[in-house]
Amino acid sequence: MRDTVMLIIKNFFNMNEAALLYICESGDGKQYMRSRLFEYWFSSYQMKDKFILMPVSIEDMEGIENFAALIIRKDNPNIIDIVADFSNTVAMFRVKPNSHD
Repeated sequence: MRDTVMLIIKNFFNMNEAALLYICESGDGKQYMRSRLFEYWFSSYQMKDKFILMPVSIEDMEGIENFAALIIRKDNPNIIDIVADFSNTVAMFRVKPNSHD
């Protein structure tokens, strides 16, 4: 499975000068394990030095921790803006609204 996932990522970046956002499925409560496994796979990827991997976790309103990551090529001409937008979006989702009963 690792090789298949890494091939999908390689093909995505061969066809796109974009960023890739992934979110770990959380329906069965195994999202943390999925995130750790992906980070492990990515750490052994032969082309990892060409990319930035920015994993994050965000707790939702029900207290469930969700895991996501941005993957972007280091030579992306829009890297500064994309990373800033991603960081700002994550920060926005981490702020919980006040309940006004």
